[in-house]
Order: sequence, then C-alpha cells, then structure tokens
Amino acid sequence: MLDTTPLRDACRDLLEAAATVADSGMRPVPPPDEWGAEQILAHVVIVNAVTLATVSDVAAGVDATYDNRAALYAWNLDRVIALSGGDAGLRERIRLQGEALCALAGSTLSDAELDTEVPTLLLSNGTVLVDQPMPLRVLLKGLAEVEIPGHTRQLLALLPDHALRTAETALSA
Repeated sequence: MLDTTPLRDACRDLLEAAATVADSGMRPVPPPDEWGAEQILAHVVIVNAVTLATVSDVAAGVDATYDNRAALYAWNLDRVIALSGGDAGLRERIRLQGEALCALAGSTLSDAELDTEVPTLLLSNGTVLVDQPMPLRVLLKGLAEVEIPGHTRQLLALLPDHALRTAETALSA
C-alpha cells in the first residue's frame, strides 16, 4: 500500500496556488520561453492523465510505459486548455485526477504492483532526465515530491509580489 498523503498535499497546494494566480486579477506574463498559468495547468493535467494510464495498465496486468512527451508539446497544451474550458476546467481536472490517482494507487495496488518496473522516458526542456525502467512507486513519489511541487512554485513565481519576495529572500541569505 502507498501513503498518498504527499500526493494529496501536492495537488491541494498546486490548486491553491492556481487559485491565487487566477484570483489575483492579473494575467501574469511569464518570462520568455516559459509557460503561463494555463499552460502549466495543462501540462499537469496531461502528466496526471499519463500517470493514471500507467497506474491503470499496471492494475490491469498489461504492459505499462511512462512517457511525458505529450505534456511538452505546445499544440497539445493549447488543445487541453481549449477542451478543458480554460483555467477553472483545468483546475477541476487536476482535482479529480488527484483523487483518482490517490484512490487507485493508495488503496487498490499491491506492493508487488507498486514495485512493477515501468519503462520510463522523462524529458524537460529538451533534455532527457530519465530513460530507463523505474518502479511505479518511484514515479508516483516523483509526481508528489518533485513534479507537482515544482509547478506549484512555477505558478507562484508568475505573481510579481511573489517574485519580489523570493528575490529579496535570496538577497538577504
């Protein structure tokens, strides 16, 4: 059995950050070559969907793979934004996907299933981060501890006040 508390917490924090950005009344402009809030949320929606598919494949006993490339294509991010209905729809998808991931991974998968080695390809900014089999439990842990929290910080960094406080904190350290 997998403790899904970190995943629940990460999803909650991401959704709170997304609501903060949405409720700011601003349309934060990302730095050059960075994503805006909707692109970040669409990326998370796709990553969650890929993760759900992988978890489902393992539970079904079929060959599972994990490949995040679909979450990196600008045309696919735009497609998911449109199909979701924008910011509010993206946030609702993330909320529901988080619940589904926690339900599937936390209460239905055995330790043997969680230890299943899944061929994994993870890219970021055109760089291969992982190209090897990884246990499903490690993929879920990475989602909860690295991927989602990283995008939470990315969302908050879109807010001028947050960016200014972060810079001031870095300067005073």
